Amino acid sequence: MLPGQAMKITDLELEDDAIKMQVAELLFGGFADISPASWPSLRVAREEVEESLGPHRISLVALDGRRVLGWVSATRQYNGYTWELHPLVVRARHRSTGVGRALVAELEVRVRDTGAITLWVASDDENGQTSIAGQDLYPDPLKSLSLIRNLKRHPFEFYQKLGFTLCGVLPDANGLGKPDIFLSKRVRPIN
Repeated sequence: MLPGQAMKITDLELEDDAIKMQVAELLFGGFADISPASWPSLRVAREEVEESLGPHRISLVALDGRRVLGWVSATRQYNGYTWELHPLVVRARHRSTGVGRALVAELEVRVRDTGAITLWVASDDENGQTSIAGQDLYPDPLKSLSLIRNLKRHPFEFYQKLGFTLCGVLPDANGLGKPDIFLSKRVRPIN
């Protein structure tokens, strides 16, 4: 956080159209450079925000007063044992200030409270941010993943700092040489 700011993490409310619009604008703008096909218009971003308020979803916003600093959502999967974190976005000037870390930490608590065991995330590399982009990962994608290097601030290292582990890769998920990188984290100890 920037000096003098007070951040609150709370549920995104179905009735709060002003906050939902800020989230949609943040989502649309936040991915415009790294993955423009993900949310190609404000309308599509708004639909994603609305879907995040559906059943078996968690949707959290980081707020400074009524200004959205960041947003994270997750979807229940595998009979509730696992949740997928998708997406996470933080306002550009608030990146590397703890907003994303705080959103993911609160999401982990919420997911764990549902009885889930695992939280996972997929992080595309469409722009050559890692050493495995632009490569033919076959015949051994996992070997390629084990040698991954971060070239241009790809988010996989952010998730690793939060305790996530690289657990897979889908070669060519977004076109030739554009993989999707999977990370997961156990959020509830197994006794």
